[in-house]
Amino acid sequence: MRRGARLAAVQALYQMEVGGRGVVEAMAEFEHFWIGKEVEEIELPKAELNFFRDLLGGVVSEQRLVDRAVDDALASGWPLKRVEAVVRAVLRAGAYELAFRKDVPARAVISEYVAVTRTFYQGEEIGMVNAVLDKLARDFRAEEFDVPAA
Repeated sequence: MRRGARLAAVQALYQMEVGGRGVVEAMAEFEHFWIGKEVEEIELPKAELNFFRDLLGGVVSEQRLVDRAVDDALASGWPLKRVEAVVRAVLRAGAYELAFRKDVPARAVISEYVAVTRTFYQGEEIGMVNAVLDKLARDFRAEEFDVPAA
């Protein structure tokens, strides 16, 4: 159910950016018309609503910090504003979760957003999301990576 919340948050962030919607409007629309519903013969996953709300609201309220962190993690000369809009939404949601949701292990966050990215892409975007979120995880949660692997 959290993967569904992540997917819905990414889709809502994308819609907010390209459609100019506000966070309250996007949240209400997704909760009432998208999450767990069948749309155009596609069954959309159920989602943990409180988690969805935290992700979407958190990305918006912490967007300056999130965008700066993602910008710093991207390759030199490739700012966040040049990244495709869906990838930008994935990176923002992942960065927010890494920075503010310490209850979710960093490696799980990375894995989940790579899986969400695979919903939309099959190419190099998957590797880029993995690399950027890995760098952010090591910046935000170095203590989780200092432990030697068993």
